[in-house]
Amino acid sequence: MATHQLKPHRSTLHGTFFHEWEPALTIAPGDSVEFETLDARWSIESPQPDGTPGHQFAPRDDERDNGHALCGSILIEGAQPGMVLAVQIGALVPGTWGWTVAGGWANGINERVGTDPVDFRMNWTLDSNAGIGVNQFGHAIDLSPFFGVMGMPGTSGHPVPSWTPRPQGGNIDCKELVEGATLFLPIAVEGGLFSAGDGHARQGDGEVSGTAIECPISSGMLTFGLRDDLALTTPIARTDEAWLTFGFDEDLDEAVIIALDAMLDVMGREHGLNRSQALALSSVAVDFRVTQIVNGVRGVHAMLRHDTVRWA
Repeated sequence: MATHQLKPHRSTLHGTFFHEWEPALTIAPGDSVEFETLDARWSIESPQPDGTPGHQFAPRDDERDNGHALCGSILIEGAQPGMVLAVQIGALVPGTWGWTVAGGWANGINERVGTDPVDFRMNWTLDSNAGIGVNQFGHAIDLSPFFGVMGMPGTSGHPVPSWTPRPQGGNIDCKELVEGATLFLPIAVEGGLFSAGDGHARQGDGEVSGTAIECPISSGMLTFGLRDDLALTTPIARTDEAWLTFGFDEDLDEAVIIALDAMLDVMGREHGLNRSQALALSSVAVDFRVTQIVNGVRGVHAMLRHDTVRWA
């Protein structure tokens, strides 16, 4: 199996998912790709001390680049609609800096909780060796890096901005998708055409200010496989601790139902339960978490820990 590299370059960067964009790389199933990515707002240097964004990548195209700075896309040989792409997440190393914003960025949340509508910025210094980030106020936090955006295009006839999560992935913003996790995404177009970006050094469930610790990723290793024995309509994931299923909808209640429905499928497939058994057991063994509430489409993930149930 081969290992490839993708670095930020005009030919590899885009902010939208679209099956007509020329892929930047073609790989075989089982291959790995080491990603280097910019931060979400296309910065190529750290913010200024006052929080003003650093110099950003240019030139940019209004249609192609309307979203996060994504790196890709990757064509996986043999990937066909109806199959599932398995993305195994390896070591992730954030860059040396990051930022968090509260205020106008947060999609009106500031108006509901009484904070200043003007952007308030935290700048972070990130030490990947120590695994710690420190902001300008001296707050220190353990790092847990992941890609906020991992996904592929659907069958839309036009470019789809990266801002929202969809069945093929996208801006999932799930803090559980760290090293050791495997993300499973339903494939909609030939070749899959996977892209990643939106590095986060740390995030809480909900991402309530609209941002995590937004950062570049200096090295992020992903390994790609194909599955033809799964039928998925929404992403699922397996981590060292749990199975996860995702639901996305403008209505948070509907997002819960989508995640629940997918979890019942997992419990049936993995543990032989019928749907009534799975629903009853979900009520006592499955946790539902708000992944994020700030991407237009709300995200929920259901979590079934491996050690919660002692299976017969």
